[in-house]
Amino acid sequence: MSRVDFYLLPDMDGLARRRFACRLAYKACVRGERVHVHVDDSAAATDLDELMWQYPAECFIAHELDGAATTTAPVTIDHRARNEPSDALLINLSASVPTFASHFARVAEIVIEADRADGRERYRHYRHDGHPLFHHALEDWER
Repeated sequence: MSRVDFYLLPDMDGLARRRFACRLAYKACVRGERVHVHVDDSAAATDLDELMWQYPAECFIAHELDGAATTTAPVTIDHRARNEPSDALLINLSASVPTFASHFARVAEIVIEADRADGRERYRHYRHDGHPLFHHALEDWER
C-alpha cells in the first residue's frame, strides 16, 4: 500500500498548489528520491514545466516534461497513466485519484482551501482502498 500524505494549504489559488508541488519535488530530489508529478492534461504539464524553471527562485529542479519511466531526470511531469511499479513519490495535481497511484511507494495530495471538497473525496477514496493516510496542515509554508 502506498503511504498518502495530504498537505493542507490555507491558500485559495491554484498557483499556490503548483508552487508547493515544486517545493515538495525539490526537497525530495535533495534527499535523492525520484518524483513523478501527475497533472490533468498537457496544458497543465506545460504550465508546471514552466513554473519549475522559475520556482523556487534559488533552486533548480531537474525535470522532464512527459518523461518516460527510464528518464535520468529526477522529476517527471505527465498527464498520462504510468503503470510500472515505482519507489518514487507521486505528487498528484490532477482533480481525481490517478488509477495508478498504488504503483508508487508514496503519494502526495496537495489541498488548497478552495478545493477542500475535492480533497475530501480523494481522502475517502484512499481510505476506502486501505492506504495509510497522514495530514500536514501548513501555515506560512513559503518561508
